[in-house]
Amino acid sequence: MAGNSQRRGRRVTSKASAPKGSGGKNRDALAGRGRTLPADERPWHKAYSGTEKLPQRTAWKQEKERRTAAEEGRSPKIGKPGTKDTTWGKGGGRGTATPKPARGKEPAGRGGPRVAPGRRSNPAKDAPELLVGRNPVLEALRAHVPATALYTAQGIDMDDRVKEIVRTAADRGIANLEISRAELDRMTGGVLHQGVGLQVPPFAYEPFEDLVAAALEQSAPLLVALDGVTDPRNLGAVIRSAAAFGAQGVFVPERRAAGITATAWRTSAGAAARVPVAQVTNLTRSLKACRDAGFVVVGLDADGETDLYDLEAAVGPLVVVVGSEGRGLSRLVGQTCDLTVSIPMISEVESLNASVAAAVTLAEVARRRAVEG
Repeated sequence: MAGNSQRRGRRVTSKASAPKGSGGKNRDALAGRGRTLPADERPWHKAYSGTEKLPQRTAWKQEKERRTAAEEGRSPKIGKPGTKDTTWGKGGGRGTATPKPARGKEPAGRGGPRVAPGRRSNPAKDAPELLVGRNPVLEALRAHVPATALYTAQGIDMDDRVKEIVRTAADRGIANLEISRAELDRMTGGVLHQGVGLQVPPFAYEPFEDLVAAALEQSAPLLVALDGVTDPRNLGAVIRSAAAFGAQGVFVPERRAAGITATAWRTSAGAAARVPVAQVTNLTRSLKACRDAGFVVVGLDADGETDLYDLEAAVGPLVVVVGSEGRGLSRLVGQTCDLTVSIPMISEVESLNASVAAAVTLAEVARRRAVEG
């Protein structure tokens, strides 16, 4: 027979060729890698200057560089945390064009850290915080919050608060590191620090069951719950109001809500050291547990069925629920409340800021209790 078509061991398939031009399959491995991020956008680099919380490893690198620079008498070569937007925005971040996300990476228009392809940003939850401001630092020291270091700016005005801060830190054996004001600016990311900063471990949240039990031991139990409040400044302001008007605690959801950060600490003016704060997995379930324990759960709503000045339940065990900055109370939380309360206003303003609404409500509750008590 002509040819070799019947020979034993013949090839029955065509010889494969490179799938795409020169480079073959290796070229596919290069697809979708995207641009290489500069050092100040890499969460694992000591030059990182992003707005996301510093990973523990990065903070360690920056602190090591500071010590080395101090020994050598030069300026440290580190980033300025908080000065560069490194989160995806609707336009890919402030002042940047919308980049094309790599496969499996965070698309533009959604929240999340902006990281280089093949890298993931894993901020450590156990990273230390830096409390700044004279009142927050002083209140934290008075409350015996664990601290590892006190930073004071060179040439600081030694008023009574600063003198007490330095004296209390020395009595507790906390190292006092005097640094330049520019260095403290870099450490705090430009936040107003008033010349002092206290490095503390992550905030210790109170167990929710203990929070409720401690409140019930009081003659007038009062708790505050936050439903999806994402701004740590609002959280800090609510904690400050809770301390001012006699609330025994605050509880917030673990997810999609602000936690106790350095910003919340500072806004609370140190009240976070005196008011217990709990994180709960499911806010609706926690509110139901409060109802079962004898609390009346009231939610703040611009269209509430009850006027704040007619809230007779204010004198008994009470949980005040404050909604988020934008959408207010969520549907399930609103359905769980025993009643919704509105704050009467005479202007055309639709609603108040979450922390302001909480302060107004807590002040009225305290007034009614003082009158009835």
